[in-house]
Amino acid sequence: MRIGISVLTHAGQNIWENGMGQNVLFLARLLQRIPFVESVTLIDAGDQSVMPPQVDLAARGLAIGRARELTDALDVVFEMAGALEVSWLSYFRARGGRVVFHCVGQPFVSLAEPIVFSDKGHFSRPDRCDEVWLLPKDETFAPMMRVYNRCPVHVVPYLWSPEFLAQRVVEVEAAGFRFGYVPRTAEQPGFRVAIFEPNISVVKAGTLPMLICDGAYRADPKAVSWMHALNTLHMKDHPTMLYLANSLDIVREHKAIFHGRHDFAGFMVQHADAVVSHQWQNDQNYSYLDALYGNYPLVHNSPWLRDAGYYYPGFEVGAGVEQLLNAARHHDAQLDDYRARSQRVFDALDPLASANVEGYAQRLLHLVDGDENFRAGGAAR
Repeated sequence: MRIGISVLTHAGQNIWENGMGQNVLFLARLLQRIPFVESVTLIDAGDQSVMPPQVDLAARGLAIGRARELTDALDVVFEMAGALEVSWLSYFRARGGRVVFHCVGQPFVSLAEPIVFSDKGHFSRPDRCDEVWLLPKDETFAPMMRVYNRCPVHVVPYLWSPEFLAQRVVEVEAAGFRFGYVPRTAEQPGFRVAIFEPNISVVKAGTLPMLICDGAYRADPKAVSWMHALNTLHMKDHPTMLYLANSLDIVREHKAIFHGRHDFAGFMVQHADAVVSHQWQNDQNYSYLDALYGNYPLVHNSPWLRDAGYYYPGFEVGAGVEQLLNAARHHDAQLDDYRARSQRVFDALDPLASANVEGYAQRLLHLVDGDENFRAGGAAR
């Protein structure tokens, strides 16, 4: 079976600009471990024909090409990180190939928010694929996707590896910084908290983390020494944002800084030692795993990570405040347990874990109905 996965290249691309690019490469790595997969190729839906500089395709055994050039070299296509031309998908399927829309972004907001808030957006023909694959975080949207795309919808394992984070850590440590949580001292008892929500959608916004930081600061100023709100410069002149920020004690007392976009490791090693987050129906995020990997206190509301980090439910800001105070008072003393709980999460997400490889292998066999032609890589020849 010869598999293609769509990517979207563009000028100045960086592997850290979103999690989707990493997700593609984790999936490719897993697929290469399935015995009946002959090859995995990236299908470029962008304009650069090269991956970000952090990605060595040759070392990964991957090639990249345009869809029309790859028609005869593929049997199964994943539309994943870049929308593919619908006419080509129809032609590919007519020749016997199979197409999966592997949806890794939250599907409801990607459909609804452009309609409500913008005159721009993308809508691809719903009957362009044979199956839709969702991540566990989006299982609740399966009925919607089943009707919308008019095909079967299945849930597949979520994948993550620290390989890109470890690569970035080498870079920051070569510059003289140390990655990873460092127990605090008497001179710096409070947490310098970072909020990494992208603030481009309601599903991952920094509003509640700001309230949590302010609540903890008002309860115990020694627990939180600074609040760093990233990805906020595009909102700095918005009236509601200004009123909200100026209502917070932590802002009025000049203990808050608002930033643009920064990568996780590069920012944490210089400015912060704890993370507060919030999500709405989008509870699997790589930024959470980056924080856990560095043993940084992660205050979050992700039910998926209920047993790791410091969990508060839903929109319960008061519970988030208590968890941030709990982390400030006890994190140093419970680092070993914190690491052990995080490691169990990492082990379950490993792209090379046998359960994950088997899960995707079984989905592929179901996709082709056990057709031996696909095992031999001959469906679209």
